[in-house]
Amino acid sequence: MDKMTLAWPEKVTFCEVGLRDGLQNEKTIPSVEQKLELLNSVVASGVKIIEVGAFVHPKAVPQMADTDALCRAMKKVDGVEYRALVPNIKGVQRAFDAGLTKAKLTVSASEAHCLANFNSTPVKMVEGFADCVEFAAKNNMVLSGAISTSFGCPFIGKVPVEMVENAVRSFVKLGITELSLSDTTGMANPRQVFDLGTHMIRAFPEVQWVMHFHNTRDMALANIVTAIQAGVRLFDGAFAGLGGCPFAPGASGNVASEDVIHMLHEMGIETGVDLLKAMDTARMAARFVGHEAGSAVLKAGRCQDLVKEKAKAQNNK
Repeated sequence: MDKMTLAWPEKVTFCEVGLRDGLQNEKTIPSVEQKLELLNSVVASGVKIIEVGAFVHPKAVPQMADTDALCRAMKKVDGVEYRALVPNIKGVQRAFDAGLTKAKLTVSASEAHCLANFNSTPVKMVEGFADCVEFAAKNNMVLSGAISTSFGCPFIGKVPVEMVENAVRSFVKLGITELSLSDTTGMANPRQVFDLGTHMIRAFPEVQWVMHFHNTRDMALANIVTAIQAGVRLFDGAFAGLGGCPFAPGASGNVASEDVIHMLHEMGIETGVDLLKAMDTARMAARFVGHEAGSAVLKAGRCQDLVKEKAKAQNNK
């Protein structure tokens, strides 16, 4: 029997969310100056899409209280997309006032999770974003959407596809067609990712799909590979594998940016990111938060480094 061949893409686009999702669960909060250092390091590594923070209530997420100050202090680089997470019209207005032209709205696919945290159903929440869409249109802003707990929920377990579809339809109805399917609880598995990814791409061809994985149970890299096979070409990651969701207990650890980039480069898939510089960013982030990075490539080095070390050892014999 002939071997089945799989056409891998030449390039995948990577978005760095460490400054928001990476830092929002950290006990040690980096200063604005330190966040600025991290942002500049991310830009220098070649990342073209960066989530710089969130415009949320400081009592809810104190790690994001200085997002306004960070946005005003940063120097924008041409060709780099800067965005922030926002919960409502007030957040969109704050993002606009801080000089951003893109914001991301989020809702939970799980009705139980949505009701427990926001006292609303997913569809009603998205319908409530209509004023955000109106404001964005008037002020030349772009809105994207994130659908959290798309794969698993701490209240109901695996989330039915129908729930995810309901959230997607609600966003599309508002004209928001860049959507992230987020594995908030780190419960996704490769088969589930492939099935949901292929289904959503077929059902909603007008949507630009993003996938956002947490590595809570060490399945994130496998999930990314499977998502690529399903046709997804845009992924999030956080430097040093930092992060988690304050509203989903135990959902710690985004997939490490440097691990994703290293894997893709080893597969011959370009990202436009300098891996060594991304690793430097991760080391800086770990230093700022005061604990070890959740990153395999920082611990073991790149594959090519191992080959060089072996060759060096043999030459010294």
